[in-house]
Order: sequence, then structure tokens, then C-alpha cells
Amino acid sequence: QVQLVESGGGLVQAGGSLTLSCAASGRTFSRSAMGWFRQAPGKEREFVAAITSSGGNTYYTDSVKGRFTISRDNAKNTVYLQMNSLKPEDTAVYFCAAASSGSVTPRRDWYNDWGQGAQVTVSS
Repeated sequence: QVQLVESGGGLVQAGGSLTLSCAASGRTFSRSAMGWFRQAPGKEREFVAAITSSGGNTYYTDSVKGRFTISRDNAKNTVYLQMNSLKPEDTAVYFCAAASSGSVTPRRDWYNDWGQGAQVTVSS
């Protein structure tokens, strides 16, 4: 089991940048692929990005490709989401999650540990 705590959310103008961090505790972090999801008001939680346990491979949803970067530091038990060129439609609560394996996947049901979420608001 992995315990996750997100930080770094906030309010930013369109075109700006934010970096989310997710601090993990638990022995399995370095063996778990990690993902970021987001949920806007009235919408389903959707996949944003994922990274393999080693950090060697990443996967993004089309709407954030070229703008967001997921990375991890296994020595610090932390995963990051660098968000550039933010748009109002990126406004959501962002959740980090630990997968049940080391491989990347956009499937929510493959992630069994979740953080509490961090609010990101992008103003136009």
C-alpha cells in the first residue's frame, strides 16, 4: 500500500505554469507505476499522465501532450506533474495514484492508491 499527498495546486492565469508534487510513503513506491488524473466539476475523473516504475516510459492523454510532463524521483518517493501553457479547461482537482504494477496504463481500475487531490484553477 502507498500513501499519497499532493501539493502545488493553485490559481494561475491562462498560459501560465504550475508544478504538482505527490509525496509517497510505503515500501512499494519504487515498484509502482504512477499516474495523474483530474476531475472537473460535474465530470468523470479522467486520465492525464502516467510513468513507469523506473521512470523510463511515460504516457499522456492527447489534450495535454506537449504541455504537461510527468516525472518521478524514486530516491525522494515523489512524482511530479509539470504543467505549462495552462488553459481554462485544465481547471480541475488533480489526483495522483499508484498502480498495482510497474507498467503505465490509463485505466482507473489499475490504480489502487489515491491521494486526496489538489485544486488547479486556470483563469481566462
